[in-house]
Amino acid sequence: MIYEKFIRVLYVDMTAQTSRVEEREDLMPYIGGVGIGVKLLEENMHPDLPPLAPEQPIVLAMGALSTVFPVITKTVALFVSPLTGELGESYAGGRLAFSMLQAGYDALVITGRASQPFYLAIDETSVKFRDARPLWNTNRDDAGRYIRDNEPGARGKRSIIRIGQAGENEVAFACVTVDRYRHFGRLGLGAAFGSKLLKAVHISGERSLPVHDFKQYFGVYRQLYAIAHKPGGVMSKYHDQGTPINIEALNAIGALPTRNLQTTRVDEPEKISGEAFAENDLVRKQACVGCPVGCIHIAQYRRAFADGYEYETHGVGYDYELLFALGTFVDLKERQDILALIHEVELCGLDAMSAGVALGWAAEMLDRGLVNVEEHTLIPVKFGDVDSLKQTLRYISSAENDFYRALGGGVRHAADIYGGADFAMQLGGNEMPGYHTGYGSVVGVVVSARHSHLCNAGYSIDQALKPGEPIEAAVVAKKLLTEELERCMLNSLVICLFARKVYDRETVRKCFAAVGREMTDDELDEAARRIYATKVRIKRALGYDNKQVKIPKRFFQTPTSYGALDEGFAQEIIDEFNKLVNEVSPV
Repeated sequence: MIYEKFIRVLYVDMTAQTSRVEEREDLMPYIGGVGIGVKLLEENMHPDLPPLAPEQPIVLAMGALSTVFPVITKTVALFVSPLTGELGESYAGGRLAFSMLQAGYDALVITGRASQPFYLAIDETSVKFRDARPLWNTNRDDAGRYIRDNEPGARGKRSIIRIGQAGENEVAFACVTVDRYRHFGRLGLGAAFGSKLLKAVHISGERSLPVHDFKQYFGVYRQLYAIAHKPGGVMSKYHDQGTPINIEALNAIGALPTRNLQTTRVDEPEKISGEAFAENDLVRKQACVGCPVGCIHIAQYRRAFADGYEYETHGVGYDYELLFALGTFVDLKERQDILALIHEVELCGLDAMSAGVALGWAAEMLDRGLVNVEEHTLIPVKFGDVDSLKQTLRYISSAENDFYRALGGGVRHAADIYGGADFAMQLGGNEMPGYHTGYGSVVGVVVSARHSHLCNAGYSIDQALKPGEPIEAAVVAKKLLTEELERCMLNSLVICLFARKVYDRETVRKCFAAVGREMTDDELDEAARRIYATKVRIKRALGYDNKQVKIPKRFFQTPTSYGALDEGFAQEIIDEFNKLVNEVSPV
């Protein structure tokens, strides 16, 4: 715990309905956040058991500086991923980190499987197991509303995280909704919740945090606040149009995945651009607790529910990744159609990126005649047809038949059964992100610890290249690992990665010093390597070997902004990366 000499961990056993607290001095070298999370996962996981076995843990951890300084807002979840079979690592903002801080827990470890559906009500002094049978088979909105009405907790000082039908049915890319507009999206934490019959967790607290030197702390805080909040500054783009600004930029360079990556450009990108959404659909912006930026963009979605111009409206959060996955990737061209599909994903409780890629694969499989309506899809799943895409999401979430049960295991799993592996757009088992920029974007996801573009930002390596500039495999590999190590350190705090340019090394050291914990660059480097090495050990224990990863052919067939990629050269980068990894964590 910050200002203390130990990490405070709450352990919950769903089978026995018991809990205990441990104060762990030995976890301090892992700093916090992803550091303590991966160590607790390594201690508690069972490599010989399936990902959703009751014994497998769910770990939630806040960072060493969570909500203490601006834009340090995230909580990390660590688990054995039902989607990839190895390291599951996901991040969410909202109020969760603040609520854990108020309740006095650095980390929460959940094991076991309940005898019936429960939700947990956690505060500073107790863990209560509440009957969630009335909430089972409800969507995330209804579950959240019920818990808000029935659990005490000051508004804005508590957090409610919960799953929808997809999590209950153990869909491998089910998400966990945090408060309302934030999510533990990637890699299937929702399925892990569902496997434990855990519908939700409510966390609240009233703990006050002492500041040993308020003048020093407040001085650093004000400096950081001014940088983050400055109009036209490094964080402005996230507040103004937000990440949807990337639609037109990536389309212009031919890097926007479209129609299951059959192409990388759309016609009339201005119709679904960040500017178009901001001018026509945006109704408000929100911020996570502890953030002055306000990057959560909420649009108005109008749904007709009867004849005679009868409408209801919904606030729908949107960002670039959602506009890619549930827009261009499935060939939707109208903003309200994209918002309708986002809303459906939210109600089902699915990860938006994996859901969109699954829809793209299913639509192309039907186009090619590799599956049929009668035996498989039940409806004609079509690119550009929002109604069929919405119904397909419902079928995935309810595991409607054998085809949808397979697709609920991810596109890699479904392609193993039905074919279409060459255009099942996943890397390491995780559905692709919204970048087809070059070798960095493809290889970066393959070699990253959780198969996410957010581990090492390989796409930014591609975009930094000048036209005609030669690409060296060893150089790309070095850049990928260097960035991944730095993000291990930043994610031990846990900062929002939008603020990575704000929190350079000097700033991070100032923050630690202001709360009474001196950290040198060498100590931060050592912690980063320790965290990363733990991730590598976890992956190896769970059987992962990136030499066995098969990259779908389409990644090499559809040109990037630098032309078509060469499969052999991509493998060369992977080999160079493996050499560097063995220096950090020897086999």
